[in-house]
Amino acid sequence: MAGAWLILPTYNEAVNVAPFVRAVLPELAEVSAEHRILIVDDNSPDGTGRIADRLASELDAVEVLHRREKQGLGVAYLAGFERAIDAGADLILEMDSDFSHSPADVPRLIEAAADADVVLGSRYVPGGGVSDWGLVRRVLSRGGSWYARLVLSVNVHDLTGGFKCFRREVLEALDLGSIHAEGYGFQIELTYRAIRGGFRVKEIPIVFRERQAGISKMTARIALEAVWKVPALRLRRGV
Repeated sequence: MAGAWLILPTYNEAVNVAPFVRAVLPELAEVSAEHRILIVDDNSPDGTGRIADRLASELDAVEVLHRREKQGLGVAYLAGFERAIDAGADLILEMDSDFSHSPADVPRLIEAAADADVVLGSRYVPGGGVSDWGLVRRVLSRGGSWYARLVLSVNVHDLTGGFKCFRREVLEALDLGSIHAEGYGFQIELTYRAIRGGFRVKEIPIVFRERQAGISKMTARIALEAVWKVPALRLRRGV
């Protein structure tokens, strides 16, 4: 199936996955006649995978990729990208499955891909923002994006965000097998490689909201990984 594929990595998202899929599916269908949601579950102990299977049995546009163990967000996305590319997807989206990213913004990302190769849902361009965050988290997030932007010398305001739409040609051109970063580092590396590859990157404003249910998977290790990953990207040749 061609069209637009939305990749949703899940780990212990039993409370969110069904309502999120039901909310985002009509938004995806609104702008792409051919569409699919691929849930990539890392053997969640809370039963997320079983809920995903029930959704797939009920909804033709949903399928599930089960993985044996939790290996991290980046690896889950890469597995999803590979499946979508093999199936002939034209556009491949990534977003959180906990309503931090609004399903209503999906059509805007897809429409923006008409004149861009990578579209980023950006918190840090005019019209974008975050809600339900304290001062410390706001400073850390904005500071992380500013740090990556400065070190990598790129004109992208939100390098750490995880709401994106790629043309298939971008992911086909990148050496995805050499990417091992997680979380923030993974998001930074994908965008940086796309820029270095000469692809057109466009930011559109979104408002990021704190999850209302479930537990965040972000850890200090993942955040710190991005600190050393950024200068390593700049120094590495051929990226």
